[in-house]
Amino acid sequence: MTSPAVPAASDEAPPSSPDDSLQPRPVVEPTAVTVLVSLSVAHMLNDIIQSLIPATYPLLRDSLKLSYGDIGLITFAFQLTASLLQPVVGMYTDRKPKPFSLAIGMGMTLLGLLWFSQAETLAMLMASAALIGTGSSIFHPEASRMAHLAAGGRHGFAQSLFQVGGNFGTSLGPLLAAAIIFPFGQGAIAWFAVIALIGIVVLTKVGAWYHGKLASHAAQGKTSPPRRHATLNRRQVGAAIGVLVALVLSKFIYLVCFTSYYALYMEEKFGLGKQQSQLCSFAFLFAVAVGTFAGGPLGDRFGRKLVIWFSILGVAPFALALPHAGLVGTIVLTIFIGMILASAFSAILVFAQELLPGRVGTVAGLFFGFAFGISAIAAAVLGEWADRTSLEHVFQMCAYLPLMGIIAALLPQLERQAA
Repeated sequence: MTSPAVPAASDEAPPSSPDDSLQPRPVVEPTAVTVLVSLSVAHMLNDIIQSLIPATYPLLRDSLKLSYGDIGLITFAFQLTASLLQPVVGMYTDRKPKPFSLAIGMGMTLLGLLWFSQAETLAMLMASAALIGTGSSIFHPEASRMAHLAAGGRHGFAQSLFQVGGNFGTSLGPLLAAAIIFPFGQGAIAWFAVIALIGIVVLTKVGAWYHGKLASHAAQGKTSPPRRHATLNRRQVGAAIGVLVALVLSKFIYLVCFTSYYALYMEEKFGLGKQQSQLCSFAFLFAVAVGTFAGGPLGDRFGRKLVIWFSILGVAPFALALPHAGLVGTIVLTIFIGMILASAFSAILVFAQELLPGRVGTVAGLFFGFAFGISAIAAAVLGEWADRTSLEHVFQMCAYLPLMGIIAALLPQLERQAA
């Protein structure tokens, strides 16, 4: 579905017509829950595979004699490909949707997974991780477009349901690594190819639904919505996007402390074994999944600005207390951190899509890509920093990042303006 050419936006908000109130309201299609559940399941399968990369770090560190810096480079390779390609994929599919591209992306993830299971050098680990990242870059923007199309007006709910599948899949990675990979070794990673194959089947069926939906819209002559929020001028939209980008920056730099180094932190500080540390990672990542599911519906009900503000700034007290807590306190604090912090991204993404209507894939690609890119750079930098100091020092310094949530006060109140 190709968007029609749109004139360049001016710095002034477009005047409203006195007859606007007489125009018929657009018909909102019902929420396609089955499609959203299928996308969520596919996201879960995709992110189970992705989460196996950091979940195996304790094993790979010992078997291949990797440093924290080496581990950071593996994460960097994975996140970098996803970061660079997702905006490109998002912009391209906004113009030329590709319903079956998700299944192709999952196929690339499958190949990367098999290669990662046999990699014996740092270079091979980085290359296979980059291939998995490429599959992810194809998956997220177009899947987000499908979730938006299936939302039926409940965009916060749809985005949360889509993302909670990914977060739940990520939380399963440490459990599966502890149960399967650690006892049987790196080669056991290849067994998870079955998950990728199931994902390909699910995404092929969702792609068929999407193809039919696009054909229906083309037959009805539906056009794309405006390219920015109707009541904000270009400068206001740009400033709001800048605030959202800064919030994503603080959120994901802090989050990468946990996704890449939390298990190692628990081993280093409290002397836990590998399987015990993976259970701690599962507790954190499961809390992230719970928080993700809550964020979108809460944004639909109470306003996304309030949810964004609370979900980042609200983490600060727990983050600042974490480095000084004992074992039980650390686990409890990380559960609160995961639940509160995770509720932000669904709200941030939908907020940005409302600022730039008609660019759903572009916005999803840019924000997912930026999040992956920040995570890539942060993983490498934090790994080197930990080698020079300690993981405990890294967690102490990064605990101040959630304080950046105060700038959410600068966001416009879209719901009130749209009323």
